[in-house]
Amino acid sequence: MNNIGEKKNNHLKFDFPKHVAIIMDGNRRWAKRNGKSTIQGHIAGVTSAQKAIKYALNNNIVSLTLFAFSKENWNRSEKEISSLIRLFSFFLGKKTFERFKIHNIRLFIIGEINQFGKSIQKKVQNIVNLTKNNIKLNLNIAVNYSGRWDILRSIKTIIKKVQEGSILIEDIREHTINRFICLNDQPDVDLVIRTGREYRISNFLLWQIAYSELYFTDILWPDFTEEVFQEAITNFNMRERRFGNANVTKIR
Repeated sequence: MNNIGEKKNNHLKFDFPKHVAIIMDGNRRWAKRNGKSTIQGHIAGVTSAQKAIKYALNNNIVSLTLFAFSKENWNRSEKEISSLIRLFSFFLGKKTFERFKIHNIRLFIIGEINQFGKSIQKKVQNIVNLTKNNIKLNLNIAVNYSGRWDILRSIKTIIKKVQEGSILIEDIREHTINRFICLNDQPDVDLVIRTGREYRISNFLLWQIAYSELYFTDILWPDFTEEVFQEAITNFNMRERRFGNANVTKIR
């Protein structure tokens, strides 16, 4: 992440979404195609994540959410899961904190973190606390996350509030769930990008992306660049957003 934020993007004529979410797909296929190990594919994927963060910083995107590890990923081989956890633990280290401090990045980890070991849980809490006052970019990493888990967790919280008497059943509305869903204090997701030639959302931010624009690319995640990100933004600027209404909201 050494080069994050160093180069300004010249495409100032574009309207940039406030919140972009990315399903980073294709690490394993990239590794196989290039004769590399699976973990090398994931390491290459980290480099692409750094490029996406750099692009977001340079173009004043408020929030960037990256889908790193889903609940379904536990079905992978023990060796791959172990490698991913080590990679995640390394990411949470001192060097990352120092870079986030320099570039004013606020880190959030969304997902069921308590399924990881105590060491990782402590690292997560530490770096989240240390970056909580940074304001340039909200970087959200979804780890051991699923959209259904997120909604279920929100509903359980509401039920508890009802039992305590702080929320009345008759007062429960859509905005009630909004209060307790992940990323509730950040802008709505404007754009979802998925790499890797797959055309589905894979249980990612199911509530939050109800009216998001979706962009799919054949590019495998390790081949993702700032130029590919720009192509997605260009496509986003060509959309007409209706948000379920007859009236058109033009992005440009």
